[in-house]
Amino acid sequence: MKKKYCIILGDGMADEPLSELSGMTPLEAANTPNMDYIASEGAMGLLKTVPDGFTPGSDIANLSVLGYDPAICYTGRGALEAASMGISLDDDDFAYRCNLVTIKDDILEDFNAGHITSDEGALLLETLNKHLHGITCHAGISYRNLLIIPGGLGCESTPPHDITGQLIRNYLPTGPDADRLIKAMKISYEIFRDHPVNLDRIKNGMRSATLIWPWSGGKRPDIRPFKEMTGLSGGIISAVDLLNGIGIYAGMEIIKVPGATGFIDTDYQAKAKYAIEALKRLDFLFIHVEAPDEAGHMGSIEEKLKAIERVDEMIGTIMKEFDGRIAVLPDHPTPIRLKTHTAEPVPFAILGKDKDITTRFSEKEGAKGIYGLIPGTGLIPLLIS
Repeated sequence: MKKKYCIILGDGMADEPLSELSGMTPLEAANTPNMDYIASEGAMGLLKTVPDGFTPGSDIANLSVLGYDPAICYTGRGALEAASMGISLDDDDFAYRCNLVTIKDDILEDFNAGHITSDEGALLLETLNKHLHGITCHAGISYRNLLIIPGGLGCESTPPHDITGQLIRNYLPTGPDADRLIKAMKISYEIFRDHPVNLDRIKNGMRSATLIWPWSGGKRPDIRPFKEMTGLSGGIISAVDLLNGIGIYAGMEIIKVPGATGFIDTDYQAKAKYAIEALKRLDFLFIHVEAPDEAGHMGSIEEKLKAIERVDEMIGTIMKEFDGRIAVLPDHPTPIRLKTHTAEPVPFAILGKDKDITTRFSEKEGAKGIYGLIPGTGLIPLLIS
């Protein structure tokens, strides 16, 4: 019988020791019997998911984990998300990720506008598009949207989750597309200010979407099919357009799970159920859970612990029905202290291949593992060899 493989990735699970947790990291403090079993009965190492010279984003890290060298195939996050949203990019299109954000006194107060709903975001962008020329915004999930410039040339931009609490004037786009993007941002500010969606949100004590924030633009990437690269039929379970976009370009099956939200309230057990069914027909499955990363951006220790423990429960459900080879890991750290991503290597564990002296799943134990420190692109070859 052909071997089967599953990677379970808790976005941003890795962290730093916290005084509030008696010097433990959230991974060390959380109750994670299933991850610990994978570590104690398998083997561990550290994975450098963000190559030198790259910004520590989920785009770079997850491409690496899936075996793709960002130096070769990465053009920008927006282009990856376009595929998931069903948007076909022309050769000269530049696609930017476009957040709905909250600004107060010229400071970026919230990079997700209070986790605005998808329906509310769509209404805001529908109105905005009537006032834009040569630029089009496409509604996505919650605050995660897309902006496309035909004939765009690119620019330097900053992820809004990296500058919470900072003056926005220090982080506005610079470069060839900057004037058009900043003009669109200013128009969105005027349109959104008195929009019924925002007036209702303010009335109900919620944050308003002050303006759009375009970032990480790129053209359509050239990504080698996953099956051609590995010989395995592959699938992805994620509620995040970025991951599904990578999967689409890689020719993988995109498995939609009802109740998967891309936030801390996602339906973890539904993901487990759909994963078990998918693994009956696929050779390889990549399961991505965004929740720990969202909790890290919130700076909430309580929510991060809950998210990690729910990921662990999901893993336990899958392990009851799946006897193939399993790997578990974060894509990057999202430290509570910083509320944003860092580039430090992350722990990974593989069950069903080797065994070492590690006893539980954590950052410290990963450093003791027999696999040592390997590049992100080395995980898939290690897992399936």
